Amino acid sequence: MSVSPISETVASLMPRARAELAELVAFRSVADPAQFPRSECEAAAAWVADALRAEGFQDVEALDTPDGTQSVYGFLPGPEGAPTVLLYAHYDVQPPLDESAWASPPFELTERDGRWYGRGAADCKGGFVMHLLALRALKAAGGVPVGVKVIVEGSEEQGTGGLERYAEEHPELLAADTIVIGDTGNFRVGLPTVTATLRGMTMLRVQVDTLEGNLHSGQFGGAAPDALAALIQLLASLRSEDGSTTVDGLAADADWDGLAYPEADFRKDAKVLDGVGLIGRGTVADRVWARPAVTVIGIDCPPVVGATPSLQASARAQISLRVPPGQDAAEATKLLTAHIEAHTPWGARVGVEQVGQGQPFRADTTSPAYTSMAEAMRVAYPGEEMQTAGMGGSIPLCNTLAALYPEAEILLIGLSEPEAQIHAVNESVSPQELERLSVAEAHFLVNYARSKQG
Repeated sequence: MSVSPISETVASLMPRARAELAELVAFRSVADPAQFPRSECEAAAAWVADALRAEGFQDVEALDTPDGTQSVYGFLPGPEGAPTVLLYAHYDVQPPLDESAWASPPFELTERDGRWYGRGAADCKGGFVMHLLALRALKAAGGVPVGVKVIVEGSEEQGTGGLERYAEEHPELLAADTIVIGDTGNFRVGLPTVTATLRGMTMLRVQVDTLEGNLHSGQFGGAAPDALAALIQLLASLRSEDGSTTVDGLAADADWDGLAYPEADFRKDAKVLDGVGLIGRGTVADRVWARPAVTVIGIDCPPVVGATPSLQASARAQISLRVPPGQDAAEATKLLTAHIEAHTPWGARVGVEQVGQGQPFRADTTSPAYTSMAEAMRVAYPGEEMQTAGMGGSIPLCNTLAALYPEAEILLIGLSEPEAQIHAVNESVSPQELERLSVAEAHFLVNYARSKQG
């Protein structure tokens, strides 16, 4: 089978792509100034802006969004009468967690066993490099056949909604005929996949108070209410015995009718220890794509080292609830808050603070853009047909864009396949997937321009 000129060009550009991704990964761009200096995000935004200018983009700007972060925008004009495509990625990343647990430094792109390791390599700094590769290949082939807008978000991982609010205040800025969100991934390495659904999310911070101050556990334990014990009991109420999410009034019985996710594959992808069971009911796809899932993502409590025999006067936790398509995130927030208040034991005082929220999303996979992408995937992945899957994660911006531009077609692709281990230690990207998806995106833009001409 002959190789397309676009494929050859992308292959020749891969060493440059690796060097650029290494530069971008080096920024410790966690959008939380309590963890990393704001200057790291600002430097990453400046790098992205410079990269767009170097590719001939106009109106390049680091937009100051309402949450105090910056999103980078640029516009590349297309031929007269050509459609406009918006390409999305984000440069902010999740915290590295325990840096000592990484096999190589998290902010130093490192090649190992055929993969490139580093925080953000797949999620989603690699997504921006993917866009650059696709555009460079088209320019080498004679020109980009569509108008291109690029938006690279600066706080997606924090869920603080800065770009969403900015887009709502400037609705003309991101208007496009089709939107390609480069922040999901293939179901498996080598299996081209578009994401049809995303779960939304709500994030709550909960504080339980029971005493005016800590007490000696020997002198008062057994009668004095321990805030940490109250918090643990409260958190336990959010799951049934089999691990299913149980928030009072929140439906948790929907079924997934698309691509199956075999349990053996999921256990391997999730690296579940031998002998440890999965949680919840229904198929794996039901549980991770179609139903709500609650996770306690952090607890403030005394560490084991240095702990004293004390009853805790206060305890705090952060709770994430993933909200499936068909449910409203705002209503889920109300139900979760009411559940927390109703299940706090012993009359303990409880405070609930919302720190993030985003709506679930369902794409229209019958739109013409999906036909163009399926054709492009066949070129990039010879012998494979494009698959449609769900994703348990959230991209709140998708619903904002769908509401602002109801006629726009929205496609979700990306580099975050299971081996990438996004949000965990040792995140990595497959350079082969970066190459193939860049080829696919370039061919998609060609196919899409042609379809609009007809």
